[in-house]
Amino acid sequence: MEVWDGERLVAVTAAKQRAILALLLLNVGRVVAMDDLVDELWGERLPSQPRATLHAHVHRLRQVLRRAERSGAAELATRPAGYLLRVAPDDLDRHRWQRLVSDGRAALADGDRNLAVTRLRAALALWRGRALADVGTSAVRAEARGLDEERWEVLERCLAAELALGRHSAVLPELEMLVGAQPYREGLTGKLMLALSRAGRHADALAVFPRVRDRLVRELGVEPGTELQELHQTILRGELDPPEPRASELTPRPTESEAHSAIAFGTAGAGSATAPTGPATPIRLRAEVPAQLPVDVYGFTGRADELARLYAILAAADRQSSAVAVVVLSGTAGVGKTTLAVHWTRRIADRFPDGQLYANLRGFDARAGTDPSDALRGFLGALGVPPLRIPAGLDDQAAMYRSVLNGRRVLVLLDNARDAEQVRPLLPGAPGCLVLVTSRNRLSGLTAEVGAKSLPVGLLADAAARDLFASRVDPDRVAAEPDAVDDIVAVCAGLPLALSVVAAQAATQPGFPLGVLADELRHAPAILDAIGDGSDSTDVRAVFSWSYQALGPPAARLFRLLGLHPGPDLALPGAASLADLPVSRVRPMLAELTRTHLVTEHVPGRYTFHDLLRVYAAELAEAADPPTVRRAALHRLLDHYLHTAAAADRLLRPHQQGLPLPPPAPGVVPEPFTDHRQALAWFTREHAALVSAVALAPEAGFSGHAWQLAWTLTEYFDRHGHWHDWAATQHTALQAARELSDPVRQGHAHRELGRAYAQLGRLTDAERRLGRALELFEQIGDRTYQAYTRHSLGAVLDRQDRTREALDHAQRVLELVQHGDNLVEQASARSALGWYYMRLGHHAEAISECRAALAIQQELGDRRGQASTWSNLASAHRQLDQYAPADRCYRQALDLYRDLGDRYYLAQLLSEMGDNLQAAGQLHAARDVWRAALEILRELDHHDAELLRKKLDQPYPG
Repeated sequence: MEVWDGERLVAVTAAKQRAILALLLLNVGRVVAMDDLVDELWGERLPSQPRATLHAHVHRLRQVLRRAERSGAAELATRPAGYLLRVAPDDLDRHRWQRLVSDGRAALADGDRNLAVTRLRAALALWRGRALADVGTSAVRAEARGLDEERWEVLERCLAAELALGRHSAVLPELEMLVGAQPYREGLTGKLMLALSRAGRHADALAVFPRVRDRLVRELGVEPGTELQELHQTILRGELDPPEPRASELTPRPTESEAHSAIAFGTAGAGSATAPTGPATPIRLRAEVPAQLPVDVYGFTGRADELARLYAILAAADRQSSAVAVVVLSGTAGVGKTTLAVHWTRRIADRFPDGQLYANLRGFDARAGTDPSDALRGFLGALGVPPLRIPAGLDDQAAMYRSVLNGRRVLVLLDNARDAEQVRPLLPGAPGCLVLVTSRNRLSGLTAEVGAKSLPVGLLADAAARDLFASRVDPDRVAAEPDAVDDIVAVCAGLPLALSVVAAQAATQPGFPLGVLADELRHAPAILDAIGDGSDSTDVRAVFSWSYQALGPPAARLFRLLGLHPGPDLALPGAASLADLPVSRVRPMLAELTRTHLVTEHVPGRYTFHDLLRVYAAELAEAADPPTVRRAALHRLLDHYLHTAAAADRLLRPHQQGLPLPPPAPGVVPEPFTDHRQALAWFTREHAALVSAVALAPEAGFSGHAWQLAWTLTEYFDRHGHWHDWAATQHTALQAARELSDPVRQGHAHRELGRAYAQLGRLTDAERRLGRALELFEQIGDRTYQAYTRHSLGAVLDRQDRTREALDHAQRVLELVQHGDNLVEQASARSALGWYYMRLGHHAEAISECRAALAIQQELGDRRGQASTWSNLASAHRQLDQYAPADRCYRQALDLYRDLGDRYYLAQLLSEMGDNLQAAGQLHAARDVWRAALEILRELDHHDAELLRKKLDQPYPG
């Protein structure tokens, strides 16, 4: 940090003076409280007279600033509560940075990339290194990290604009240097790959990806993100010719530092004499633009007639501007409906600039297919709707989906639909949208209801089938043995799936004569019946049998066991536990299955089946493996999920009483985690598989695993807003507990159902479930869970304005736990008492209870509990018109919530903090804080945003 007077550097040599100046500059135009400065400068190691020492440092800093010849450039004023620094906007480089970045973003929004690059490069030229590198206090470093992250975001946006202008060669040296310095920023890596490829260096572009992937896997244990993987595949296929940038690419998304820039150490708000030029609040998030289409198949051939028909349907739809175009591709299993659908939608994706949605409805899965409600929640999430705003009922979800898509051109691919009922809620209402459905059934109901166009997909003609096989096998081999190829095509009966499997087998055995393969295929035992719809029948099972028999015994055993997995996909460690083998031995087996197309590695490290292959593998397991072997494998699989989920859950709630579990079955190695971020990432990756595992457990005779696994998922579901899944898994857990005639487990399931219903806004249902849980825990004498349940019940009652009843429950909670060793719940009960006392106007009691709670939570290191209690304590002080103590409490809670990443509670806190500042007469500061809260609520699409917006719209004196 430097202070300049024209061409002369004004030295600020003392570390404490630099820290004070940094804190004041980060709050320019606002009063910084003396207590806050003291806490930041000295922490717990206070000097004997902290305020006097602070005054001395400020006095010397004021003398330093006055040495500048340009008097008045910076004015350091004393206020009753603290100090205020005023600096003209053009005299602070942070203000100039914000103005230039704002101008650059505005130019991007207007489509003027040249002007945008000019402005953004001018902004970036202001940087000389890390922000505030010579100031080491915690609050300054936290804000500096935000500024540094903002710098990287602006740099990436600028580079993207330059690439769009065709300046690939010009930015290549810079990108190579940046990727070397920041190897984990995948956005920079993608831009380097793009620039290399556009500069004609395709091999160099492709070589970047494996280097980055190897480093990420080796050092962080994660795979590259989907966007980088898809870019690699696009370059690999030579299809790098993207459409014009979509509107979302021209509209900046606020960074984390922007969203919080006015919270504690940010810019001055509107109306301030020192406010920087440009918008006073961060730019509001635009709707998401999803791009969910699967990867196109390599070597697509044939289907010329079907493609021509699809293009004709699309042209007709463009002329019919008042309706949604719906197309149904129907045909037998394995005929290539999905391959055709993905290939075509990839080719026309640029006609739908508002995004492409994809869902595998699994209509013919051995287990239940995808519920339309689950698909809608996925779509709404992809379109930017926060989970807490998604309605509970299917009809309401469908209505919101249609509303979000209104006025947008979106392509929707619904794969593997069972019937019209599964599809109907997923149809947009907006003209200009296109829906492509694949199904084994014709879905004639959609034709009658919405005028869907039906396009049957039949078996490949001999010539097309031969082309498909030849595209995947060495052309010299195909030319050398044309009769053998004809035999293979004949046996596969024109079924693309069968041809793909055989071609993969031939390609992996390059020295094996095709004639021998054809002979073995002709004589393979047809252990399964033919699959077909009555008109197109084919013996695809013989093809599967032949490929399966070509596997080595270990891979064949793994293939059978994979058929026991409930889906939709499985990671490598789970496969190792399922097979009772080390990961190092399972990895080459999965590679063998992938090479033969019996298994697909659809995401790096995650494997899935075609639904026919899943059925085939399960039937093989039933035929070849004794029931005891299959049950032991399922036991290992469920133990893998349960013990890994339990370990992850302990990191998410370290102060919660853990779930007692027996040791995992032999051969199970739970995945390790080092922190809560890794735990959350694992839950996110395994979300669908975990929900499927809960449903599988009671069916397979493992009812205990059903309720235990559901219990470990509750914190993850709550944090990420997956409240529907929370309720669904607890329904399964409750049924399992009833089958076990276990009142303890029934009580847990009722309690978790009640908590899930409360989050879904179903307060009456929540009260009923929690009441039933309380009855069960009282019957069995479990005082701990009586306390937990009463705590949750009190919160539900308080939301219904039944605060006196809630207070009774909190008092009873304290009676239940105060003589035990559950200090976390003792503190939580006291904090709740403080909140209810405050709600009822008993402020002295509220402050006393909150302070008692806080003392316990600080001793335990319970950061989440501290955040809640500081907030409650601040509310009590505010009710007593004690604005300064309230502000200090709010700021304590603020730091904790920001560190914990609780966005909604952070927004709530900021809103209340703004109310407190307003009541204290600090109107400018109040509006700054409200703006920050409003941006978070807008991101969450929460209904409280409208109330806060109205508050900001109210005029107030200058």
